Amino acid sequence: MKRVNMKYGNTTIDVSIRMDNLLGVIESNKTCSHKTEEEVVIDALKNPIGSNPLGEIVQKGEKICIVISDITRAWQKMNFYLAFIVDELNEAGIEDRDIIFLCATGSHRKQTKEEHRILLGEKLAQRFEVIDHNALDQEQLVFLGKTSFGTPVRLNKLAVEADHVLLTGAIVFHDLAGFGGGRKSILPGIACYESIMANHALALNEKVGGGSNPSVRCGNVKTNPIHLDMIEATNFLKPSFLFNVIIDGDGHIIKAVAGGYIKAHEMGQKMVEQMDGVSIKEKADLVIASAGGYPKDINLYQATKTLSNAKEAVKNGGNIIILSECIEGVGNEDVRQIIEDYENNVERECAVREEFSVAKYIGYDMAQTAKRFQIIFVSDLDPDLMKKIHIQVVKTVEEALTRVYKEKGENLKAYFIPYGANTLPKYKQ
Repeated sequence: MKRVNMKYGNTTIDVSIRMDNLLGVIESNKTCSHKTEEEVVIDALKNPIGSNPLGEIVQKGEKICIVISDITRAWQKMNFYLAFIVDELNEAGIEDRDIIFLCATGSHRKQTKEEHRILLGEKLAQRFEVIDHNALDQEQLVFLGKTSFGTPVRLNKLAVEADHVLLTGAIVFHDLAGFGGGRKSILPGIACYESIMANHALALNEKVGGGSNPSVRCGNVKTNPIHLDMIEATNFLKPSFLFNVIIDGDGHIIKAVAGGYIKAHEMGQKMVEQMDGVSIKEKADLVIASAGGYPKDINLYQATKTLSNAKEAVKNGGNIIILSECIEGVGNEDVRQIIEDYENNVERECAVREEFSVAKYIGYDMAQTAKRFQIIFVSDLDPDLMKKIHIQVVKTVEEALTRVYKEKGENLKAYFIPYGANTLPKYKQ
């Protein structure tokens, strides 16, 4: 038997299958680095891509808005690297009173003071407040124009009025934008709700009944309208500097990029491709994938990223088992609505088009995926939640495997994906 220890919430689960059924464990490509996390961060800040060093960009007395990610992305370890950015600003003559931390919540919920402390780390939290962006507060938004895709660009006025905007975050594969990080800190991060929905609506084909746009997928930016629209929106603001990290499967900062918000992010994309884009020689009958534990499996909304990656390693009609605790449940009621209130995917697509929301699209996309594969979630979710889209929910891996083997037999070629939210299997015939 082959046993793999996989993360589930804040715990781990041992999963076993027969060795003769194992095609492999799909994990990030190992990168050789003898640098500490501190050295990685400092090296990136000292060697910016496409811009001058941060200390040469800012001047004493200027207002600095640092855009940070929210608690669902605490795995990015901003509580570690933000201190180095603040130190560099202070050394350039920027005083604490001229620094604003604006949290790119996008359409996510407001956060608690304790979550703000987690994001900044104890020392910075004693010096600074965190302001949560509110996508629905029109008084806090400034209209800057429209993109060529027709997306209205309304952004948080704290960023618009600042002398310099600094983007922070992490770069990973993203099922809608191609890659996370970079311009996502602006749209959806600090944009109005209407901007976010207009941008993400580009995930659908222009033709009604056409379903999802095939250009909207992990790893694609060249023809991805969501990414291209985000870049246009970000260009209205022209952030002064970007700092993004790349995290390995053990949660360590393995690489970082800094500098111009386009060029530095493009370099980071290449790094992620090299590290997390994993070539496979064949597709499996069965894939068992973990999101990678908390907070990547904090709710169903976040867990769908793992499903998006896992499906790339499975034959049509094959089985996918997703380990995702979902301690906060669905995460967004629009996901629940699109799953439960409609009888088929035609109705779901119409509902998404009529009044688009990111969460509705995620629910719809999951329903589309469930038409191609047989999916079981090992989760604390309500077992009845996804019955209408024919996704099963069970409490244990053993129960999931028993159901699969009972229907398909035990002679199934399988992959493990321990960090499914990050790792993208890439199959070429």
